[in-house]
Amino acid sequence: MRLHVRVHGGDLTKTPFLLVHGLSSNARLWDGVAGHLVAAGHPAYAVDLRSHGESPSPPDGYDTATAAADLDALLGELALPPAVVAGQSWGGNVVVQLAARHPERVHGLALVDGGWINLAAQFPDWESCAARLRPPDVTGLTAAHLRERLRSGHPDWEPWAIEATIFNLATGPDDRLSRRLPIPQHMQIVRSMWDDPPQQYFGRIDAPVLAIPAGSKTPDLAGLRDVKIRPYPGGDHDLHAQHPASVAADLLSLA
Repeated sequence: MRLHVRVHGGDLTKTPFLLVHGLSSNARLWDGVAGHLVAAGHPAYAVDLRSHGESPSPPDGYDTATAAADLDALLGELALPPAVVAGQSWGGNVVVQLAARHPERVHGLALVDGGWINLAAQFPDWESCAARLRPPDVTGLTAAHLRERLRSGHPDWEPWAIEATIFNLATGPDDRLSRRLPIPQHMQIVRSMWDDPPQQYFGRIDAPVLAIPAGSKTPDLAGLRDVKIRPYPGGDHDLHAQHPASVAADLLSLA
């Protein structure tokens, strides 16, 4: 397995950061945060998980546990010291498993509006969950149309964040968009989130944790021994795109 990584410089003698995107997202959405981390002197690495961004699409491995194992292998390949590992949305669930299964890899853990997502506690049954979370059809959607929708829906986002979000999908020569992560593989990941909630791993995490919920969420963090909560009332789910400077400052507190 090969994974694409965006490497953002920094002083290799300082604590590194590994930045992990959410479901059907990509590493570019961390660019703003990474820029601030590097300005503070820290190296930052943002990874595209399987079939996301510029990483290839193998036939299997679309579940939270495999994604966590991929991160363990990646950190070993990069030969990094213990890192501050940040995960957004489903990426938060992934990094929770990394910290529980491979504590030697993690200096600190940041959960950006994710890492506590327990779908089985939110829906009465799997069928209801699958129907609600199945991604929409993008047939006929163009990058230009999506760009205008994003600008209208997120007027406080910078242009780079809009373009990074469009990169969640592949743009063809006719400006038509298609999925990088096909719907069957997307739903395999959703099913793993249903079957494998992160709360069961909290008791195995020794690293300090910073939880960063957006809006009015009250995350279920029972079982974490060393956790601080930094809420963003009124924030978007993609906090790292909306408030990169503030999120980077929060992450630096773990270094």
